[in-house]
Amino acid sequence: MRIIEIFDPDLASGAARFILHGDRGTFASDAEWAAVQGAQIRRFNPTQHPDVFTDNPTVHLYVARSGEQALPLVLLNGEIALAGRYPTRGELARWAGIALEAQAPQEEAV
Repeated sequence: MRIIEIFDPDLASGAARFILHGDRGTFASDAEWAAVQGAQIRRFNPTQHPDVFTDNPTVHLYVARSGEQALPLVLLNGEIALAGRYPTRGELARWAGIALEAQAPQEEAV
């Protein structure tokens, strides 16, 4: 199973000001959907998980080079898959190897 790790910016810092709140909300919904479908998603932020940010060489070097304002960072099986924005539902599905469900047509109001 592929493991998707999301390294969020610290919402209390200035780094988070670059991320639209709607993007975070949409991603949270998409991540929940993917997890229900069986995706292995782990999320970390520097306030609650500082050791993960320093102990993971890929994350540590990325933040040292690009700064916290370049977060979020997405790793797929330990390798950088995406940086600077949250993944879409389609990206999560592709990385996790799950099919996107076709949207059910809206019923017309009578």
